[in-house]
Amino acid sequence: MPLTDTAIRTAKPTDKPQKLADGGGLFLLLNPKGGKWWRLKYRFEGKEKLLSLGTYPDTSLKDAREKREAARKQLAAGIDPGENRKAVKAAKAREATNSFEVVAREWYGRQAPNWAPSHGEKIIRRLERDLFPWLGSRPIASITAPELLAALRRIEQRGAVETAHRAHQNCGQIFRYAIATGRAERDPSPDLKGALPPVKQTHYAAMTDPKAIGDLLRAIDGYQGTLATKCALRLAPLVFVRPGELRAAEWAEFDLDGGEWNIPADRMKMREPHLVPLSSQAVAILREIHALTGTGRYVFPSARSSQRPMSNNAILAALRRMGFAKEEMSGHGFRAMARTILDEVLQVRPDYIEHQLAHAVRDPNGRAYNRTAHRAERHKMMQRWADYLDGLRAGAVVLPFKKSV
Repeated sequence: MPLTDTAIRTAKPTDKPQKLADGGGLFLLLNPKGGKWWRLKYRFEGKEKLLSLGTYPDTSLKDAREKREAARKQLAAGIDPGENRKAVKAAKAREATNSFEVVAREWYGRQAPNWAPSHGEKIIRRLERDLFPWLGSRPIASITAPELLAALRRIEQRGAVETAHRAHQNCGQIFRYAIATGRAERDPSPDLKGALPPVKQTHYAAMTDPKAIGDLLRAIDGYQGTLATKCALRLAPLVFVRPGELRAAEWAEFDLDGGEWNIPADRMKMREPHLVPLSSQAVAILREIHALTGTGRYVFPSARSSQRPMSNNAILAALRRMGFAKEEMSGHGFRAMARTILDEVLQVRPDYIEHQLAHAVRDPNGRAYNRTAHRAERHKMMQRWADYLDGLRAGAVVLPFKKSV
């Protein structure tokens, strides 16, 4: 006789397991502790087998019967329900381990040691914020070009067109890694060529007019904020490194007596060590701040904790407090300022300038110059640059000297 919900609810456990049959091989197994498990007994290729269909009451009598009928249809089609379940479970496990997020994090883990920390942080934040919520759980081999475009369009629609392009580039790198590791057969990202609007070329705001530079330097001298921020502002135009390289500067990197700052590769964008010759003015600023922060790790520690460097927004915020709009000057602007004046006004050799900007410079044979290339000439250039800025600060009409470096 088929089971009823009432019969199941009122069934009492005994000291031995009981089988309450419903028909068609379906029965409820009632164990001595009161647990109730649905089971389906069936035969496949002459062998008797047992299939678990869930527990009661989570799986109701109606649900169990529906599962029984589904299993019988598989048997009629020559499919073993138990083996089919194992295959489906294994496929889902493979999909989980080959999801876009799993592959992307694996790719990131292999690439991040070769990047500057700040660069790696931007990429993982971009993946976690803009791609994983929409693509993360999808099997990477199943992601189509329209599906990828939909995720990128979400970024574009908030006005971050450049970020959308960078995310597109990252996706291509991830798909190619998936192909190389046998988890995808093709990369759909090239199919999106032209699908995103082009990025409007913008440049970091920078002052290149000598009179305006003089005004900026005098404003920095009158800055009323913390000594650490003021010293960072004063040092920025003298060394024209990237803002992240300046704010995370560590005392162990400096040789003040020798007038040099050696930035290790792991803090540089190009992952190459970089030498910054220090003018006498730069050394004087560093000796001043050394009295305040010299016992710690960072030259410019965070105002909240000496265990962290200054905020990446500190210099930019200080420029705004002094009244310089974002269209006038940025933290990166000190680099463009130096490059323009050194080239167009002081007429310094371009390769010396490029070396000092930590750009890739190669010799006639195509080999990258090492960090100490043209060391003496770069020391002269940096001192000449600092002296030139002193003249602008004083309000002098500074004329270019004859080319000497």
